[in-house]
Amino acid sequence: TDRKKLHTAPVGQVFRLRLFHVLVATGGGYAGYRKYEDYKLEQLEKRGIEVPVRLASEWEVALYKSVPTRLLSRAWGRLNQVELPTWLRKPVYSLYIWTFGVNMKEAAVEDLHHYRNLSEFFRRKLKPQARPVCCVHSVISPSDGKILNFGQVKNCEVEQVKGVTYSLESFLGPRISTEEMHFSQAPPGNSFQQQLVTKEGNELYHCVIYLAPGDYHCFHSPTDWTVSHRRHFPGSLMSVNPGVARWIKELFCHNERVVLTGDWKHGFFSLTAVGATNVGSIRIYFDQDLHTNSPSYSKGSYNDFSFISNNNKEGIPMRKGEHLGEFNLGSTIVLIFEAPKDFKFNLKAGQKIRFGEALGSL
Repeated sequence: TDRKKLHTAPVGQVFRLRLFHVLVATGGGYAGYRKYEDYKLEQLEKRGIEVPVRLASEWEVALYKSVPTRLLSRAWGRLNQVELPTWLRKPVYSLYIWTFGVNMKEAAVEDLHHYRNLSEFFRRKLKPQARPVCCVHSVISPSDGKILNFGQVKNCEVEQVKGVTYSLESFLGPRISTEEMHFSQAPPGNSFQQQLVTKEGNELYHCVIYLAPGDYHCFHSPTDWTVSHRRHFPGSLMSVNPGVARWIKELFCHNERVVLTGDWKHGFFSLTAVGATNVGSIRIYFDQDLHTNSPSYSKGSYNDFSFISNNNKEGIPMRKGEHLGEFNLGSTIVLIFEAPKDFKFNLKAGQKIRFGEALGSL
């Protein structure tokens, strides 16, 4: 009668819990190890030493994906919306500013007590004169960030960083029907890359911009264009910092992303906002139906929305420099567009760039 009662749980439930904890611990530890490796690579690059490319194996990618980054990102998003006591705001924001090198002198509101939570601080607006928009060149940077790669698209492959590529079709998804675009498209018999080029003599170009956590988190229209279609890919939320982009092939195809496609004066134009760890949401200002990082999603799926069939067949006209959307934390923007062969980028790989500065022109 003095024996203690033992309460047991079903074996299957215990196994599932232990397996989850093992995956989280193993994946989290490996992610931490990768962060340390990334730091070492950054130090070598700063010293001018060329770093050889070493791609992750399938088991390494699977292990990284075992970390519940989507769940953690949603939790981080909710934490960001918790209102901080007035006395705590300055210490918390000051630590972030010091860690990531934020320039608060550019902020429209410099008083740290003004921002009720981390989410408001991340989405802070800039003073109007802080980012003058270049009027001379046809394509400007849509955001602050670091140029990871740029150039012509070749053989239906795009470079995310030097030496590491991803499939153009996997990234953008299947070709959009002609009815949803303002211009005629190439015959279906051509390659996917050729189908995107609508005018003879044009080429397809790309530019990848990485937004660090300390950068201005809003992004803007890079040129005068009309947005005809939105495609949302639910997916992983792995880190997209340059070290990971150098390590995981087709990283941008694994991650959640929002692809905006349309046309500009030279033909096809697209802007893709790529999600990342702790980027709980990607917001497009004119798209109220978009909801990213949903708890339920089907791997490899995507959903489409046409701004032509749902907007009186006109699409969404955007002016160069106009507000387009925002991230909750640093991430990546990929531009893929059609232009004449004499289009030239005014960039260097690895350089820092600010919203409004020229990317290239004719």
